Amino acid sequence: MRRAIVALRTVSFYLVISAVAFGMILPFLWMISTSLKEHEAVMILPIRWIPERVSFQSYRDIFSISTMVPFHRAALNSLLVSIMATFVTLASTSMAAFAFAKLDFRNRDRLFLVFLATMMVPGAVTMIPNYLVLRSLRLLNTFTGLVLPSIYNAWALFLLRQNIKAIPEAYFEAVLVDGGTAFTMYRHIVLPLAKPILATLGVLTFMGTWNDYLWPLIVLSDPSKMTLTLALNNLNARWGEHWEMLMAGNLVSMVPIIIVYLAAQKYFETGITVGGLKA
Repeated sequence: MRRAIVALRTVSFYLVISAVAFGMILPFLWMISTSLKEHEAVMILPIRWIPERVSFQSYRDIFSISTMVPFHRAALNSLLVSIMATFVTLASTSMAAFAFAKLDFRNRDRLFLVFLATMMVPGAVTMIPNYLVLRSLRLLNTFTGLVLPSIYNAWALFLLRQNIKAIPEAYFEAVLVDGGTAFTMYRHIVLPLAKPILATLGVLTFMGTWNDYLWPLIVLSDPSKMTLTLALNNLNARWGEHWEMLMAGNLVSMVPIIIVYLAAQKYFETGITVGGLKA
């Protein structure tokens, strides 16, 4: 009887999880189906999940139509900005995390608490001050101004510090005995041993920057520098009735994120677990 109850609970659990997963993946399947339809077939009711006639015209159209910014140019802009922001975030936060974790200086812990306190400030609150700073530095409408706020990330700093603190002190003492400097410790000990968490943060930063819409909208005004999210918004404004083109554009915009995630998938569980357990 007890085994039957356990088996029933297990089956019920997997049925519920499967139903939830199917509900989450259903919109994605609709996007694929719509992008492969001709314009006339999109509005047909009831919905035909499998198109009678598969067409890739929408994918050709998004790269050939004339909008405020070419789709391929916007994609390259987003790729450049995402790579720059990822590099700046990982470089700045890894060095700062190493300093807070292993270097001894005055008021280190208090300063770290101040950094953590900034996590309670909503990002929307800092947009106007950041905009004014960029304007005073004459960095508006530049990729540098778009990426510059990435130099500070309190959450990434906290996660990296937890991971670096877990590294045994014996490694750092060996470097000091050999006459190494703090940068030697950072380069030859911290970076190799923190690869999982760095890869995890790199993917999360890349995804966040790639999908960001509001900050590029505030900073950029030159159409040639617009990112992919802005290009998709322009596509929606001009071709809003062509759902097949909009779905094709959104699916194309997901490809780099999927590639980056799959490339670093094996580091995710290790990075998050190790970074969050030890203090």
